[in-house]
Amino acid sequence: MSIPTTQHAVVFETNGGPLEYKQIAVPTPKPNELLINVKYSGVCHTDLHAWKGDWPLPTKLPLVGGHEGAGVVVAMGSNVQGWEIGDYAGIKWLNGSCMNCDFCERTFEPNCEKADLSGYTHDGSFQQYATADAVQAAKIPKGTDLAHVAPILCAGVTVYKALKTAKLSAGQWVALSGAGGGLGSLAIQYAKAMGYRVVAIDGGEEKGEFVKSLGAEVYVDFTKSKDIVGEIRKATGGGVHGAINVSVSEAAIDQSVQYTRSCGTVVLVGLPAGAKVTAGVFDAVVRSITIAGSYVGNRADTSEAIDFFARGLIQCRIKVVGLSELPSIYTLMEEGKILGRYVVDTSK
Repeated sequence: MSIPTTQHAVVFETNGGPLEYKQIAVPTPKPNELLINVKYSGVCHTDLHAWKGDWPLPTKLPLVGGHEGAGVVVAMGSNVQGWEIGDYAGIKWLNGSCMNCDFCERTFEPNCEKADLSGYTHDGSFQQYATADAVQAAKIPKGTDLAHVAPILCAGVTVYKALKTAKLSAGQWVALSGAGGGLGSLAIQYAKAMGYRVVAIDGGEEKGEFVKSLGAEVYVDFTKSKDIVGEIRKATGGGVHGAINVSVSEAAIDQSVQYTRSCGTVVLVGLPAGAKVTAGVFDAVVRSITIAGSYVGNRADTSEAIDFFARGLIQCRIKVVGLSELPSIYTLMEEGKILGRYVVDTSK
């Protein structure tokens, strides 16, 4: 196909500055990179953090955000192997890593100190054409619905990895805070597919109906519950075996330590700016509680997460809007009004 020299993208020049929908140049892939014609891109809460500059790791500026891009390979660098023009490819949060350090050698590529991050240190998927390291780009089966698979590339992989980090057994209870959002709605489905029983925590009747439709067995409405910890302990016969914190509420994270039963695991995923997790040392030791951080998955985690989707076990509840409408989605994220996952169509 003919590759244009310019394209539409959403760019910001400064953290917190205007999100501009405008024409920019189409990038040229480096020898190790693919050029992907991005058809759809999911919108993640991390994109909001990147725009606002919430985290201690600085973004590149100006920046094209986005790291859930699904599209078609249209060009590749001279050193690329294992890909063909026309293949379906995904742009992940981890755009590239050194592949030589101790972390990369032990399959912890996301923890590489030289990691290149899509939509953060590397222009991401909120554009029509984007580059990705050929080693880390996700392989998507031909014929896959690219709009629906886009959120799997970050949200899906992230919650799938978090559930693996909890080291649960089939039939055990897992609590998901922020269960009605983009990450949480996928976490419910992965948890059910992996054989776990789900306690969903969120606010409002609409989200309660939503999470139950996805398979949550218990719903706890934090806007109505007078004792969240007690309610969860009672519903699960003593507390959950694992808690996955995808919300950005510091209070919710602290509560998860309390409603997780002895010998259970609390997994931290959401990244509220400046937040800390509080756990009494005596209580954590006596109850043998594990508190673990879970970052995005490696290449194997990505392949497994996509496979769950490809086999029809995961359904992405999405709303597709045009790329030009992206600034309004950021506003909804700031206001906590996201239900499910938004996906942008880069052609609009």
